[in-house]
Amino acid sequence: MYEYKVNVITENINHANIFNIYIRLIGTNGQSYHSCICNHKGLVPFYKGAVSFSVSSSTSLGKLLMIELELQKQPDPSCTEDSWFLSKVQVNSPEGDIYNFPAYQWIDDRKIYLREATALKDSEDIHHLSGKSRKKELKQRKEHYRWDVYLEGIPHCVEADSPLCLPSEVRFSFTKNIQMRFNAVTGMIWLNLEKWSNCKDNWTSMTYINEVFDSSRTDISDRVQKLWRTDAFFGYQFLNGVNPMMIQRCTVLPENLPVTDDMVFPTGRWTLEDEMRKGNIFLCDYKLLGGVKTNVIDDKKQYLAAPLVLLHRTDDDELMPIAIQLKQKPAEDNPIFLPTDSEYDWLTAKIFVRGADFNMHQLNVHLLRTHLLAEVFAVSLLRNVPKVHPLYKLLIPHTRYTLHINSLARQLLVSDDGVFTKFAASGGKGMITIMKRAQSSLTYSSLCIPDDIAERGLDSVPNFYYRDDGLRLWDIIHRFVQGLLKHYYKSDAEVREDSELQSWIENIFERGFLLQDSTGIPNHFSTVAEVVKFVTMVIFTCSGQHSAVNSGQYDYGAWMPNTPTSLQRPPPTKKGTTSEETMLQTFPDISTTVNGMSTMWLLSKHSTDFVPLGHYPEEHFTEEIPCKWIRAFQEDLKHLSKDIKTRNKSLDIPYTYLDPAVVENSVAL
Repeated sequence: MYEYKVNVITENINHANIFNIYIRLIGTNGQSYHSCICNHKGLVPFYKGAVSFSVSSSTSLGKLLMIELELQKQPDPSCTEDSWFLSKVQVNSPEGDIYNFPAYQWIDDRKIYLREATALKDSEDIHHLSGKSRKKELKQRKEHYRWDVYLEGIPHCVEADSPLCLPSEVRFSFTKNIQMRFNAVTGMIWLNLEKWSNCKDNWTSMTYINEVFDSSRTDISDRVQKLWRTDAFFGYQFLNGVNPMMIQRCTVLPENLPVTDDMVFPTGRWTLEDEMRKGNIFLCDYKLLGGVKTNVIDDKKQYLAAPLVLLHRTDDDELMPIAIQLKQKPAEDNPIFLPTDSEYDWLTAKIFVRGADFNMHQLNVHLLRTHLLAEVFAVSLLRNVPKVHPLYKLLIPHTRYTLHINSLARQLLVSDDGVFTKFAASGGKGMITIMKRAQSSLTYSSLCIPDDIAERGLDSVPNFYYRDDGLRLWDIIHRFVQGLLKHYYKSDAEVREDSELQSWIENIFERGFLLQDSTGIPNHFSTVAEVVKFVTMVIFTCSGQHSAVNSGQYDYGAWMPNTPTSLQRPPPTKKGTTSEETMLQTFPDISTTVNGMSTMWLLSKHSTDFVPLGHYPEEHFTEEIPCKWIRAFQEDLKHLSKDIKTRNKSLDIPYTYLDPAVVENSVAL
């Protein structure tokens, strides 16, 4: 008789129901007896830790391939839960071999199979039982994770009417679920904003706005309040605010921005031609917002500019705005605003730019380019790549909670009665227009920060911390991905022959990029290098890029004048018509303001079960070489974090959003 020592590791959970759980070991030479997991009292332990027991077989099972688990719930009216969260199973064979079977999922009243942890591509998984299990798993996953079309013309999503319709393995943990519910309900209360939440009045003074802002401040939001009127801070935010994706070097003036040297350089010290040649002129063009149908909030029409902003890098290495045109088409009623204009003409123009930036940031930079793409990457992975595949093991931690948070967003933020729909200038039909336009402008190179920075001509811009930290983070991720994937793919031919890998990228090209070759997204992989770059982009998008455009929302948006979600007056059509009074009338009303504040606070707040980039509490890899690369990855991230913290000590406004210590592994918020 052969005895196999089995260790079952479970997570700490909030119930202790009575189950019968049966296990069978399956190896290359046969199967073990069907055995019940239990302790000395005949019950399965449901507390954090491991339980050990033996499974017998009349013959050696050979190399273990998988285990079969079956849960049978005992009738008990007091039990409200019918599943059990299993971390992993470890088996010691009579021959002295140790086998690991990662699970990290809820086990319900059905039979499941767990594969041995060694990562295997399809071509390496040659035993007939393994191949059969692989195909069965993908068939089940394609039933559990179906594609859906939320809006025509944007990336597809998982089919789920609500988060509760998702498989349990991709839903929030108990802790995360409770905290998100708590935050959503009490955000207004926590920020002391509830007394203003239904007030439809306009702001009557800056002092009144400050009274609301005082309810909950951060160190950076305090700096924002002090600096928001200044040109230097206005320019700084294009580099290191929550939307560093709009600015680009300007080498030729747009035809629809008829500025002259006399307008922007009245002292005659510089010329546009010379400064463009030196790389000192920059442009932010919000053309995607042109002609968008705007929202109606509380029976009041809202307004959204589609500005062009020209900026100049000064001798002091500051980025200063030198011209703002609020609509795309030059016209007599579309003046070009200049720093030499009256105080409120110039400030009002900048406010309209900040309002445009909020809407562009939320729909294009944040929602489309991180949340929706992360969902496409995740659903394609779940549908096309089995758990035993090295790509699955590498990427599954970077999909944690993404399907759940996106399902919540469709339910609570961008639905017909969602917060964004109700309180943003582009809510409703405008949102659909902007997202479709943004989708058509989406390119592979713009998702890869080294390519994106080069294409935008921003390699040498000083004080650009998003670029500096982002490029280092990209390199660290790339080195990790390259080392790990080259362990599994020894040649380009192995990439071309991996049908599961090819199905993954084909599905992404079809469902995420809508079969558009113009995006530059590959529809198949031919080389190891192509796979490494694409997977690097996926991890960077789901972690660093999302953190860069998400985590600072409350820092930069809590002080509403700096980030208005909507504006109640149209852009001025003539100079000399603005004042503090017209500015206050232009701002969103009080209810719209505080709802925007509470939403940005919620979306910026880490949960208590936050997992930093490079931390893998779920051990999907067990082989020595991949584990070595994971350790090296973690060390590189520690060094980057230390360097960022050291640099930030000398900055007036620290840039923290790409510090690996605060970057989450996945789009989980």
